[in-house]
Amino acid sequence: MPLWNEHSPSFEWTDPDLVPRPVVSIGATGIVMESLDRQDADFRHQPAIDFHRHLKGELLLALRGVMTCEVENGFWIVPPQSAIWVPGGVEHKFTTTGLLECYVVFIDPHAALKLPLTCCSLSTTPLLRELMVRSASLPMLYAEGGMESHLMTLLLDEIALQQVGNLHLPMPTDVRLRKIVDMIMDDPADRGTIQTWARRVGMSERTLARLLVHETGMSFGRWRQQLHLMLAVRWLGAGSSVQQVSDALGYESASSFVTMFRKNLGAPPGRYMAERKPAA
Repeated sequence: MPLWNEHSPSFEWTDPDLVPRPVVSIGATGIVMESLDRQDADFRHQPAIDFHRHLKGELLLALRGVMTCEVENGFWIVPPQSAIWVPGGVEHKFTTTGLLECYVVFIDPHAALKLPLTCCSLSTTPLLRELMVRSASLPMLYAEGGMESHLMTLLLDEIALQQVGNLHLPMPTDVRLRKIVDMIMDDPADRGTIQTWARRVGMSERTLARLLVHETGMSFGRWRQQLHLMLAVRWLGAGSSVQQVSDALGYESASSFVTMFRKNLGAPPGRYMAERKPAA
């Protein structure tokens, strides 16, 4: 057990589950850069917090930089000004891109009854972001029953009001499908058809299509497009240009990539990322 007192700084705590408070909030900053010139510029080869789990649930807010969360059956992208919720007990891994500024709230399961039961990305309001920043400045052993506890209660209520985001990539578990996933992630610009990918792993096109829908709820084309969206947000967040991202994803032109991006995320890439830049 760690030694602590009411004045212990947050960095002395190595396990949020050991902190005897229902809600624990911390902040972190750092620099992690990714370049499209690198051959390993994908979800799996970036600086990461390796697979782990907590008894407490974890809400992570990225104010700057882009984060990816991986669980057994899915990936989530967390763009700037967005958050991800990981319920207690769920094994997960974070990877990071760009100049990182993030805030994390650990929540006891008994205090998280109004929060989602599964991992999901969340939109955030200015109030939620300010509450997370403010709560991170409190001592970990804040006084219970006073202003600090009221702040944490308001924080929980505001988290429960947030809308679920759409930058989620469900992952199949079938060995053959996972082989296809690995190959596409190694070379996202490969525009092979579903017939091409089926032949590469010794499956029929019909079997591949049926299995993918069964395990992810998506057609092959829709799944690959969702992967492209997530990679695009990650690379744009690291400072890559629209043209660089378009080329890396194998689009014939930047305009066709922009059209796809706008159709799915509601804004062209430049505006989408500009809206998520933190205030100076």
